[in-house]
Amino acid sequence: MSNKNYANFIWSIADLLRGSYRPHQYGSIVLPFTILRRLDAVLAETKADVLAEYEKSKDGGIPLTVLLPRKSKHAFYNTSQYDFSKLIGDADNVRDNLLDYVRGFSDNVRDIFEKYKLEERIEELHDHDLLFLLVQQFAAVDLHPRHVSNNEMGLIFEELIRKFAESSNETAGEHFTPREVIHLMVDVLFAPDDSDLDKANIVRSIYDPTAGTGGMLSVADEHIRKMNPDATLTLAGQELNPESYAICKADMVIKGQDIGAIALGNTLTDDGHLGKTFNYCLSNPPFGVDWKKSQQAVEKEHKELGYEGRFGPGLPRVSDGSLLFLLHLIKKMRPVRDGGGRAAIVLNGSPLFTGGAGSGESEIRRYVLEHDLLEALIALPTDMFYNTGISTYIWVLTNRKSEERQGTVQLIDGSQFFQKMRKNLGSKAKELGQADIDRIVTLYGEYADADPKYSKVFTTADFGYRTITVDRPLRINFAVTGARLSNALASKGLVKLTEGETDAVRTALAELNTEHVWTNRDGFTADVRTAIKRAGVNLAAPLLKALVSGLSARDESGEISTNSKGIAEADPELRDTENVPLTEDVQEYFEREVLPFAPEAWIDESKTKIGYEIPFTRHFYKHQETRTLDAIDEDLDAVLGRIRARLEAVKA
Repeated sequence: MSNKNYANFIWSIADLLRGSYRPHQYGSIVLPFTILRRLDAVLAETKADVLAEYEKSKDGGIPLTVLLPRKSKHAFYNTSQYDFSKLIGDADNVRDNLLDYVRGFSDNVRDIFEKYKLEERIEELHDHDLLFLLVQQFAAVDLHPRHVSNNEMGLIFEELIRKFAESSNETAGEHFTPREVIHLMVDVLFAPDDSDLDKANIVRSIYDPTAGTGGMLSVADEHIRKMNPDATLTLAGQELNPESYAICKADMVIKGQDIGAIALGNTLTDDGHLGKTFNYCLSNPPFGVDWKKSQQAVEKEHKELGYEGRFGPGLPRVSDGSLLFLLHLIKKMRPVRDGGGRAAIVLNGSPLFTGGAGSGESEIRRYVLEHDLLEALIALPTDMFYNTGISTYIWVLTNRKSEERQGTVQLIDGSQFFQKMRKNLGSKAKELGQADIDRIVTLYGEYADADPKYSKVFTTADFGYRTITVDRPLRINFAVTGARLSNALASKGLVKLTEGETDAVRTALAELNTEHVWTNRDGFTADVRTAIKRAGVNLAAPLLKALVSGLSARDESGEISTNSKGIAEADPELRDTENVPLTEDVQEYFEREVLPFAPEAWIDESKTKIGYEIPFTRHFYKHQETRTLDAIDEDLDAVLGRIRARLEAVKA
């Protein structure tokens, strides 16, 4: 039976629930029972040995957690007399027997069922007279490892989770990543190390902070074990969703991994592997999901720990937390002194360019590029994920670049490498075939010699720019005229003056030379201040500023307004910004692109900011010739001809 047929068969068991449960509730029953049946099958061959040891040693001094795993040959065990074959042999007592069976599991896996609230589900099924039928159906599904490998079991889980997500309207991409995308990520991640991974006694660690159901960890594990069956691997991860956590942990337990390898919780606020680093990191965080719930904790870490924490380089806008996961992965890569680390994370397009110079997003990109941590970016085809058709990109990160790649970033356009699926799965209409994966991995490996149509190499500085502020002189004059004075006194703040204060201001300013026009703001301000003080009026600085502003007027043909030092004032309405590539001299750019059109302009150096963005699509843009007017006219004539012919036929 194929993996998909297994999943369809297991899901068909949900038909028993129809009427008693709503479709969006099916998964909360089908998934934990699938896990339970899998663990039952895994423990079947050593069940008798475990029970014998349990009876012999349960009252002894040696902890059962030491003795029983040796007998079960796994990191977990079950001390109940029951299994699925015995459960279906006693229909009248199936509830009590099943509860005894679930409670017989070792503590390190029992929390899997606690997260699913399985005991509550058992009581509900019993009340609906469905429990025995459900147990009977699952007992008929053979999930023994000799028939269903760990990788195949992962595929079954993935298919079940996909169906559950569809019926629950879950957020796109929240639980899993298509397996072929994971295969690509893993192949590229391990490519530089292939010659080392098959060495004897090799020890490696792999980590996923958004583990979902464990697909990435499983594929990475499978990849290395194919190359080197004797490799010692530690798999670790964290997952927020309790049900996905339960499936992932069950998979890791079956693989013999450390029972605490998968942590439950929010990676951004509560790092389940604090202080640990890994050889390889993989992640597919939720696309474009806000981090408001995590904001307080994240901002606290940013402020208090700075670069000693995960978020020192900056914080993105609250509407999209993708780059926070990228920073988390960078912190989780093994330090260079310990051999270094590599990471691959799949993100949507916005982290490439959202945010101008000085923004949190730009500062994060700046940190990544200036520290030479980004090795490659791979564009995937659209319509690759189950519930979203957006463009996605794989970021390949490392702190141990090969000598030839240092100071560079490789962009690979894999958006055209796909095969259409015979039947869409939600929004997923395309998939990567093995040939597509191999082609992308080959482009990555060829680096600078790869086909420039699909691969381009840039220096890290190519993505940087300076945002310069270009100012032009303010042409404005100041004069004490009746109309200007009336407008000024009617402005915000001044309108609150008492009648006596208003009259005093009018009298004081009347003493100024009303025929004179000032172009120096500071000089005019000083004259006004002196005049009104002489009249016994003391205006606060904001009101004096408002008065001066009300007595001003733009004068495009007038002289340039200056301050008391004779320095020209900038006109804020004419202010503009220019992005100058880091690879170009700012002054040369300014003289070429600005001065010919604004000879009096200058750069306000105090406002210059450095920014980084990666305009991926611009580098692979393919110009399409526009159609000629003659060709368009021909098409219009043809359409109109068909319309006229049909009208004539109707008349006839």
